[in-house]
Amino acid sequence: MYPVSHILCNALNTVFFVFALPLFLITVYYVLGIDLLEVSMSKRIAVILSGCGVKDGSEIHEAVLSLYFLDKYGAQIICAAPNKEQTVVTDHVTGKSISEKRNVLVESARIARGDIKDLKTLSAKDVDGALLPGGFGAALNLSTFAKDGADCSVDSEVARFLKEIHSAKKPIAALCIAPAVIAKLFGADYKVNVTIGNDPGTASALQKMGAVHTNKPVDDIVVDKQNKIITTPCYMLANSIKEVAIGAEKTVKALLELV
Repeated sequence: MYPVSHILCNALNTVFFVFALPLFLITVYYVLGIDLLEVSMSKRIAVILSGCGVKDGSEIHEAVLSLYFLDKYGAQIICAAPNKEQTVVTDHVTGKSISEKRNVLVESARIARGDIKDLKTLSAKDVDGALLPGGFGAALNLSTFAKDGADCSVDSEVARFLKEIHSAKKPIAALCIAPAVIAKLFGADYKVNVTIGNDPGTASALQKMGAVHTNKPVDDIVVDKQNKIITTPCYMLANSIKEVAIGAEKTVKALLELV
């Protein structure tokens, strides 16, 4: 026979796990608004930045809204950027290029409040998905799409990381012009379905890279479930930040649902 103390200990453990622990979790949820089970299983999303500023880096509205909605829906955010010199530096007041050198990682850190990783240190095993905000940096620093169109190349670290994510069957979201990166990497082999809105010239370039382009309004998204790719037009069509927010939120929700 078991001693009374052993039986009592087992009984107390049973009471704790059957009654006390669920009651504690429910109390925390309703009093503090925190789902501890959800927090413990947060989805880790890499946000790949390309600098700071629409004309030569990440589009700041798109980046910040993406970060906001990822945080709102419980994701763990890991910001990253390639550690390289920007292709160009643009004066955002005049819109003209200036003779100045800036680093993509250093500039991206402004958006990430300093909490950012060199992309070369990340691999698919570190995250559950990835998101690329738009901005001209996606076409200048993450790729050469701005200069070379359909004949562009993708930064080697960006290509490595996104190919790892895709091979691991983890989702990737791309906003604004960033679907050009996705089209170059996965268009020819996987016929990914993407949108940049309805600009015929850009859509044609994506199709030349092998992607399928679907015209969408500013507040809509394309979800390629087979390839786990989500895209939305954002400032390819948007006239205000509130319009960007609609597509960004839908994109983030779809991204997390595919994790």
